[in-house]
Amino acid sequence: MSDEVTELYDLRVTVERIEGRSVCGLEVGDFFELTESSRLRIPAGRHFCLYALQAVLPLLPAKQRDLPAGDWLEQDSL
Repeated sequence: MSDEVTELYDLRVTVERIEGRSVCGLEVGDFFELTESSRLRIPAGRHFCLYALQAVLPLLPAKQRDLPAGDWLEQDSL
């Protein structure tokens, strides 16, 4: 068993663009943060669409840690 500790990064997921109309009320610039490994933070008075959140949830654990240099997810931030 290894004594190595995996460092997890805090993430900010931001709406960069909306193609078509926003059906859930999100606007460019809206964001949420994933901090302290598992805390989801949304700015006071704002919301984040549950369906948009669901779309990115599977990627978040991988983006929280170092990935090999050739991994496509390490090279892509969109």
